[in-house]
Amino acid sequence: MSEFENAIAAVPHGDAPRDVATLAVPDGDAPRRAATARPGGAPRFPDGPAADPAGAHHERRIRSFQPRRSRVTAGQAAALRRLWPVWGLDIDGLRTLDLDAMFGGLPVVLEIGFGMGEATAQMAAADPGTGILAVDVHTPGQGNLLALAERAGLDNVRVANGDAIILLREMLPPAALDGVRVYFPDPWPKKRHHKRRLIQPEFLTLAASRLKPGALLHCATDWEPYAEQMLEVLTGHPDFENTQTGGGYAPRPAFRPLTRFEGQGLDKGHVVHDLLFRRRSG
Repeated sequence: MSEFENAIAAVPHGDAPRDVATLAVPDGDAPRRAATARPGGAPRFPDGPAADPAGAHHERRIRSFQPRRSRVTAGQAAALRRLWPVWGLDIDGLRTLDLDAMFGGLPVVLEIGFGMGEATAQMAAADPGTGILAVDVHTPGQGNLLALAERAGLDNVRVANGDAIILLREMLPPAALDGVRVYFPDPWPKKRHHKRRLIQPEFLTLAASRLKPGALLHCATDWEPYAEQMLEVLTGHPDFENTQTGGGYAPRPAFRPLTRFEGQGLDKGHVVHDLLFRRRSG
């Protein structure tokens, strides 16, 4: 067993992309709520992720994500308090990030939505020469990923809290990224909610502007209608080309871990589609 596997052997490997109430960081008193009593209105983690980091600085719009409230374990809370000032950042839209300084000159991939962070930590461990800027709004998952990174001795992961659209548009310079990963985003299955889906032409245009020529946009979903929409809008977008000769979906690449959540879905007959599109050079 590898050093990384030993480090997370006691941690469930499901990435719980839509129901992330899983208690993934083991500690002796994990079942109880970690936060202590605090005065009304005081922040839960004074030096940790902000409840609404962008505040009123940016326009109100339909969002592709919905913040969820669920239990933060004692281990996750401890990781947030200890590690957020070192490896965490709030997406406030008020500054431009220096990725070279943040990751020591490593190429950087943006991961949008990481659930409880197990897959992110596995990818970071398998590829220490790539930095992962992992974005989510779910506090337990943020704490869990920080704890996993510390336990496995990973220094190529940073955790961002807030809206990925604001991060891309306001805080990253053009051609800053070597890749974007969107794994199992909320499918918003009801037709009236399709406008909330992340993978839309407008998002692709924004993402393309922040990707280096030749960089990969990698999406994965187990929701067939969403996979079809992703394939349609990616194929039709002028800034991207399919890496698959003849078009269509891609086999799951070796660098994307097969998570417990995905394995359970496959056992039930679900079909997972990967889409790998490259940022055009011209």
